[in-house]
Amino acid sequence: MLDETATPHRVLVTGGAGYIGSHVLHALADAGIPAVTIDNLSTGRRAAVPASVPLVEGDVGSAELLERVIRDHAVDAVMHFAGSIVVPESVEKPLAYYRNNTVNSLTLMDACVRLGVGNIVFSSTAAVYGAPDRVPIDEATPTAPINPYGTSKLMTEQMLRDAGAAHGLRSVILRYFNVAGADAAGRTGQATPTATHLIKVACQALLGRRPALSIFGTDYDTPDGTCIRDYIHVSDLADAHVLALLHLRRGGESLTLNCGYGRGASVHEVVRTLEEVSGEKVPATLAPRRPGDPPQLVAKADRIRERLGWVPKHDRLDGIVRDALAWERSLT
Repeated sequence: MLDETATPHRVLVTGGAGYIGSHVLHALADAGIPAVTIDNLSTGRRAAVPASVPLVEGDVGSAELLERVIRDHAVDAVMHFAGSIVVPESVEKPLAYYRNNTVNSLTLMDACVRLGVGNIVFSSTAAVYGAPDRVPIDEATPTAPINPYGTSKLMTEQMLRDAGAAHGLRSVILRYFNVAGADAAGRTGQATPTATHLIKVACQALLGRRPALSIFGTDYDTPDGTCIRDYIHVSDLADAHVLALLHLRRGGESLTLNCGYGRGASVHEVVRTLEEVSGEKVPATLAPRRPGDPPQLVAKADRIRERLGWVPKHDRLDGIVRDALAWERSLT
């Protein structure tokens, strides 16, 4: 049992009924770390939240709600997942993304500063790098997002740094690469029917829940012409969040860290792996490029291993795909 369970404090997890947030709640529960979550259930599911975690239904943009939850649950740290994440949608609806991702994050930070919550673990993204001219991408790579989603996250990162300098708010900013897979015990997974994650959509197509997988662009400057991404298992990502929280609670300094494995797979490679795992054919169609998609995003992720002692346990693409498919089969 971890020392943190001896304190009355809880971690506030925003968006804990969603895909990544729910995996983190289960990882916190497994580690014996008390938590409370706020989620408006617009895309999340109440059933994804562990029974031991109080769920407060509401919007993280409400200063009054944040103050009540922080005071009532003796919150000393926040893990911030709530937000919008679909890149093409952010191009179509940029103001909605700045409102939900940036303005609401400002409200959350303001509440933390006013109420003495000194630690935030922030869910950021590799989209802050845009389309870099070299890979792998380390944390010193210039940030130049090419879509409003990435810009909204980068703006929040900057606000965290400024709040740290002015108010002592310490943060670990985790820049996710492509999150995939599902809890191996079947407790939670990606359950949004209209999700846009490649592996999720490919599993849906395989099981006949979508007519076909659309492969967006086959003329990128990559070996097989399709986009390359660094896929990270969601359970490994959840473990990274727990380590980030412990780092901050022990007085560690603010950090910005990539979350990935340091190797990429193309869309065609993912499809082939799913077909090998399942023994079935994935129906797929070729489609034009989507706006805002860079050709290749692969992490240089040595720093997170060095600074947090993170050791991935699920870093095989076939395992990621197998867990995702098992979860998809379990859905009714």
